[in-house]
Amino acid sequence: MPAVTHAPHKDGDHFVDYESKVFEDVKADEGEKALVTFHTVAFEGSIGLVNILNAVRLQRKGYETSILLYGPGVTLGLQRGFPTLGDEAFPGHLNFNKNLERFMTEGGKVYACRFALQALYGHGEPSLIPGIIPIQPQDVLDCILLHKKANAVILDTWTV
Repeated sequence: MPAVTHAPHKDGDHFVDYESKVFEDVKADEGEKALVTFHTVAFEGSIGLVNILNAVRLQRKGYETSILLYGPGVTLGLQRGFPTLGDEAFPGHLNFNKNLERFMTEGGKVYACRFALQALYGHGEPSLIPGIIPIQPQDVLDCILLHKKANAVILDTWTV
């Protein structure tokens, strides 16, 4: 059996090169837009959090950025907490809430489909994180089309 002679890794060690960046750091030109859509269930995978962070990053790069929550995506925009709203039941429990709030504080807009909110998930508009804009189901497609007409960067997030 071969012997392992390498010292165990310790906190602060690097496994990869974090310093060299391959691509230039792209910034938005004046007036450029971005849209990140979510058709994914909160806590069912990492894509919800990852693309909220991507939306924050797009906003910071200068894009006028919007998030569209529709279908199960509206579950990302619900107020949560336990035992009361705003209480973090476990570390990371409020990741969606905190990052959507940060995104909106930094100037981003978040839209949530009213149909999915009520008909699919049994919530009303008061269940949304304050600042999220409820929209009609017909607005979902129009939101996407308007961003497409504006040549926006569009990240579509779908999980099943």
